[in-house]
Amino acid sequence: MLESIKVTERLHWPEEEMSKKYILNYGGKAVSPSQVYLEKVSSTVLKDLLSAGSNSYNVLLQAEEEEKKSHKQSPYKRPKTSVKCGVTFGKRNRPGMAPRKARAPESGSKPAQTNRVLSSSHSSLLKPARSISVVGNTMSLNPRAAPQLRKTCIPNSPRTKLPSLHKATISREVENAKKLCILTAIKPSNVEREKVKFFKSDFNYNPQFEYSNPVSPLVLARHNSASDRFLTQAVHIMELALQRYGSYEKFEQITGGNLLTKSRIWHGVKKYMEKEGCMGEIVVQVTDDLLSRASMTVVNSRPTLTINISSAREHWLEGMLRHEIGTHYFRGINNCHQPWSSSLGRKKHNLKPLNPTEEGLASIHSVLFRKDPTLWRAALLYYTVYQASHMSFSQLFHSLGRFVQDPNTRWDYCVRAKRGQTDTAQPGCFSKDQVYLDGILKILRYRDKINFPLLMALGKVSFEDVDRLKTMAQMENVRIPHFMQDQARYAEQLTKIMAVNQLTDEELKTII
Repeated sequence: MLESIKVTERLHWPEEEMSKKYILNYGGKAVSPSQVYLEKVSSTVLKDLLSAGSNSYNVLLQAEEEEKKSHKQSPYKRPKTSVKCGVTFGKRNRPGMAPRKARAPESGSKPAQTNRVLSSSHSSLLKPARSISVVGNTMSLNPRAAPQLRKTCIPNSPRTKLPSLHKATISREVENAKKLCILTAIKPSNVEREKVKFFKSDFNYNPQFEYSNPVSPLVLARHNSASDRFLTQAVHIMELALQRYGSYEKFEQITGGNLLTKSRIWHGVKKYMEKEGCMGEIVVQVTDDLLSRASMTVVNSRPTLTINISSAREHWLEGMLRHEIGTHYFRGINNCHQPWSSSLGRKKHNLKPLNPTEEGLASIHSVLFRKDPTLWRAALLYYTVYQASHMSFSQLFHSLGRFVQDPNTRWDYCVRAKRGQTDTAQPGCFSKDQVYLDGILKILRYRDKINFPLLMALGKVSFEDVDRLKTMAQMENVRIPHFMQDQARYAEQLTKIMAVNQLTDEELKTII
């Protein structure tokens, strides 16, 4: 579990001190107006920011299931903070309070994750938030009057405090405390031990996974249905990459480049945040204990980006940041301003599920400006889930050898598809990972009809709801990422993605 660490201002640091959290200053520039406005964000952003991060697709269990488990626990124990889901049930960090100092790690324990706060330098430069206009002439919306902001208390300290996302009521906090993030619940607690057994068996042993908070079979059954709707497209996309590069490993090295050091990751994230004007808004942490490449969550009431250092490559880093920050984070913030920001609001306006649009859009942004925007990962995830629904773990592992040689990479994909299962000798899958390719193909199918800046501005909505909701939208203070500003170039990139993956409009119209 991550704990708050005392923030220290420092611009240069030796490599061995990477496990501490720092503020990165940049030129004494004024803080982004949006940083002040975030202080007003309602508690519903917690759910919105978590509902569909890259590989942060969080499905909440029913409250009564958690209540059943609570009988086995001491009533005096407070639920722990979930690193993956980022939901905090403990005492909140209130504005103006200094972060707690972390306990020293015990000898022999695993090094702490590397954390930093990417921040502006002078809080005294904070100004009231201003409206951020949405680029594009096709919206023709009548913006409502901007909501009046609460007064922001500016401390005398030169440090910039992070925006804190507060809960509106105690009842909301109690309600959330009864829910459990399924992605945390289905992560096996004995992955490393089972991996050793699996590799020693020459890849023929079927892991027996254990879970700290097992999910009920009824809940797992809702996520155990795999589709073959886009299986032909998934296989074709991967075969094209193998024809061009010979193997996935060569594709990864040539198109992704070298793995990045921690310092280069920090530099890349800082540079991207400066482009988006969101310095000081997001806590960034680096770890090697993550099934996905990155995730955008909320930890201790603060937006938190976690990056997997084992898969952070030089040519793919910015795409990952467009995915997590430019898509998930900005759509979450924009959603806070809309009438449908709460679950009741979504029901009132009869909104469609935000996925597959949310993950499809984010996945498109991951490859948007790559020289080779092959949709390999989305295709492999889709294929792996389908195969897992019919195969044991060992059979799935050997099946993936058709596309991936490295056994460690294959292991990771198999664990993702089989998570939630105890006896992986049985067919079964966790079907969430099919949502990426599903969303990509549906968005590409209707790309000429979608108003992408408006889709971003409306928050966590499906592209199918955009036209119906635009007359009710609140357009003040919305955030549009920099890579969407030039819509002509954006459209060209979508066409390039179609061409590289040999997708045609005729084919998409047939299957969608």
